[in-house]
Amino acid sequence: MSHVLAAVEHWAKLKPMATALRGNGREWTWSGLRDAVLQAADVLGGKMPATGPVGIGLDNGPAWVVTDLALIRLGRISVPIPPFFTPDQGRKACRDAGVTSMLTPGTGLTIADVGVDIVELGASAAVALHEGTAKITYTSGSTGQPKGVCLSLAQMEAVAGSLVESLGADVAGVHLPILPLGVLLENVAGLYSVVLAGCVYHAAGLADVGFERPFAPDFARMVRAVIETEATSLILPPEILRGFIAAKTAMAAQTPRLTLVAIGGAKVSAQLLQTARAASVPVFEGYGLSECGSVVALNTPHVSRAGTVGKVLPHLDVMIGDDGEIIVGPRPFLGYVGGPAQIGPVRTGDIGGLDADGFLRVSGRKTNTLITAYGRNVAPEWVESELLAQPEIAQAMVFGEAQPALGALIVPFSPTTPAQALQAAVDRANAALPHYARVLRWKAVRPFDPARGELTGNGRPRRPTLLETYADFIQTTEETECPSSPA
Repeated sequence: MSHVLAAVEHWAKLKPMATALRGNGREWTWSGLRDAVLQAADVLGGKMPATGPVGIGLDNGPAWVVTDLALIRLGRISVPIPPFFTPDQGRKACRDAGVTSMLTPGTGLTIADVGVDIVELGASAAVALHEGTAKITYTSGSTGQPKGVCLSLAQMEAVAGSLVESLGADVAGVHLPILPLGVLLENVAGLYSVVLAGCVYHAAGLADVGFERPFAPDFARMVRAVIETEATSLILPPEILRGFIAAKTAMAAQTPRLTLVAIGGAKVSAQLLQTARAASVPVFEGYGLSECGSVVALNTPHVSRAGTVGKVLPHLDVMIGDDGEIIVGPRPFLGYVGGPAQIGPVRTGDIGGLDADGFLRVSGRKTNTLITAYGRNVAPEWVESELLAQPEIAQAMVFGEAQPALGALIVPFSPTTPAQALQAAVDRANAALPHYARVLRWKAVRPFDPARGELTGNGRPRRPTLLETYADFIQTTEETECPSSPA
């Protein structure tokens, strides 16, 4: 039986009247949550197509929680669709995974006091998935095509169990999800860990926590939600933490019950960590990836070390390759949808090291993939291809590692091309991209020159050289006035 479902049953017997789940103005005790999961499993099992993965397209809330647990009980593969996906990305993910039904807001049936519709998608042909797949999590898609990571229930529950072991069963207290539950990090490290620990999961809607627009959050509302729910733990990517701190400081708000803010999903600057602590925000940096079930290492209130992402979770082994690559074993993901089975440890593509005490340090990426401050993975070549498709643009180099938005160095097709025309070209390119991959600031520059080391022999931009040459602009994250002529 699932360890998470066994925990629901355990807490329902041990403390049946204690609060387990809150949201939408209601509370569910542990016995009430157990009953809600059983009822949802009966209803869903009788109304969904008998086979095929099930997509979850619901807002954060008790219905998402109960639905997810009910699908585990039914042994059905779930495919959460993050709300920041474009409609096209969502459709492609469903087709890729062979999703036969999608759970969406509606009036067809009621789960945890929320109306839910079952939309049958009628997949034309069954998709062969890796044996043991319990959940398929889709990354944001570094090239615009979301990639499905097949995870077993055992792997996800091992991560959640290790987090409880490392943090202690009482640390979660009242956990408030800020990220969408469709994001694996919140689903596993948030929900499953809280259930195993027997704590309270306050599943507020995304609008209620200021995250209805993921790339333009209402940080004041977020701070108020933390205070009103008396949340003790949060999981945030760096850019959301930055906005949360700014709003908390501007409001002179106190959050004395907040004891753990786990931060991950993108590179974290030492300055941000210092700012957080100065603002009495108890941040602890971690590291992970979807292929490893979301979390690999984490600093904790008990054991932490500055400059590292913490100690590796107890169920994992980490090795450092000869080239410095971080390699994680022994429980890898099952494989990507449509790809071969994963055999052996996971090569993360990240460069780092382990110190003598077992603390993991992450220093960079082996590839060009950018990870924004919102935790979204973006291949710069993808965005550059959209920019270069515009007739006004001759060359482009996209940047944005650990920044809130992407920027670009742009070489105009003609030195006389006005700034307005270049901005219109950028706007057209952005229209073909999801919000997290759009270019929000740019600078017109002189043509990239191989003689200056700015281009490879086959015409590709040499990123390190360009990043250094234009460091003053690139390292300024504020949106700036774009020049009308190359600099």
